[in-house]
Amino acid sequence: MTIDRSLIWLAVLAACLPSVGRAEPNGLERIEHIVVIYLENRSFDNLFGLFPGVNGLADAGNAPPQVDAYGRAYKILPPVMKSGGKDSRFPDDLPNAPFDVSRYVKPEEKHPDLTHRFFIHQVQINGGRNDRFAQLSSAGGLAMGHYDLSNSALWYYAKEFTLADNFFQAAFGGSFLNHHWLICACTPVFPDAPAELRQWKNDPITGKPLNDPSVTEDGYAVGTFQPYYPPFDTAHPENRLPPQYQTTIGDRLSEKRISWAWYAGGWNDAVAGRKTEDNFQYHHQPFVFYANYAPEQPARAEHLRDKSRLFDDLKGDFPRVAFFKAVGGKNQHPGYASVSEADQEVKELVEAIRGSTIWPNTAIIITYDENGGFWDHVAPPEIDRWGPGTRIPAIVVSPFAKKGYVDHTLYDTTSILKLIENRFGLLPLTDRDAKANGLEGAFDFDR
Repeated sequence: MTIDRSLIWLAVLAACLPSVGRAEPNGLERIEHIVVIYLENRSFDNLFGLFPGVNGLADAGNAPPQVDAYGRAYKILPPVMKSGGKDSRFPDDLPNAPFDVSRYVKPEEKHPDLTHRFFIHQVQINGGRNDRFAQLSSAGGLAMGHYDLSNSALWYYAKEFTLADNFFQAAFGGSFLNHHWLICACTPVFPDAPAELRQWKNDPITGKPLNDPSVTEDGYAVGTFQPYYPPFDTAHPENRLPPQYQTTIGDRLSEKRISWAWYAGGWNDAVAGRKTEDNFQYHHQPFVFYANYAPEQPARAEHLRDKSRLFDDLKGDFPRVAFFKAVGGKNQHPGYASVSEADQEVKELVEAIRGSTIWPNTAIIITYDENGGFWDHVAPPEIDRWGPGTRIPAIVVSPFAKKGYVDHTLYDTTSILKLIENRFGLLPLTDRDAKANGLEGAFDFDR
């Protein structure tokens, strides 16, 4: 019997083709979904200074004490202040050292907001000494406060997965600026800003700053602004930033047809002009500032979504990259949110993802926009005029995350961008994310 050799080769080829289709992805390619949960205004020592195995409060014994305007160490911390005067829940004789806030204000209660401004923050850091936080804070000694979070969901996720203890906010100052650094590794521009937005005002007697310019002399917006496009805070229509045109991580993802979304609590109500519950923060929606996401642009409807949509999407077609922003009352921001409320919000979201079909191939990054005026004993690295600023918490929750691990690798907010870029083959946005470490130290893909 003769055998047709061409049939043999066809059989061999057919046997090989299925094995090609079944090839397992390697390394970062195993991550199909990246979810970023972006909380508010807490330094690393404020929340995780007591966590085992970290560079925390146990290592802060040699940190410089807080000093007054003349550089003299305080004997006791300045009194804790709130709007309208002294906060009577705190004693007047707090030692010049870190202290447990929960002795006076429980995690489920709210405490005063603290100064967190671009220029003042740099003076507070004081060349890495971190010794002027209490002096230049609207809340005085509260800047030295911390919590024991050992019974929180955040703590449990850090124990089960990976906690980064060398992760810094990308830029000095507040929430507005650091939200932009999360999506574009850049500072917004306001070249024609009114002169009063660039001016310093000091107390004529003490010389203490009474403000912090919202715009640099060369036209960069570093204070808090409302977006040009709606929704914005209609109570302050004069404080709106011109449309921005820089390239964002959303643009990069869209160029390669990679699905993504920004989910926000209260978004649907804000867009509809309805009164939002739980204190919706318009300046925490960074994509709204960019012309590509103006109301008439298709990208706005496709990518900017309400929190409720997130849970629906988990049942069907969840995007490859997702950002989640809690509404103001649940984002942990001092003054209008408690530590516990945000903890429950994070738990709800993380557990929903862990119970969904995407969990086996997902990486969740839980982090903060900035320190919120709280002290941290670690000196930030010096990179450029924008930052990084103070150290903040970052937790990586994933089946691929190293278990019970503290990652000491140097990261900042732009490391999130670098991880997304490395995973999906995207070009960097700026020099900062190009040179950042991409959070790969938190993963073990060989298990």
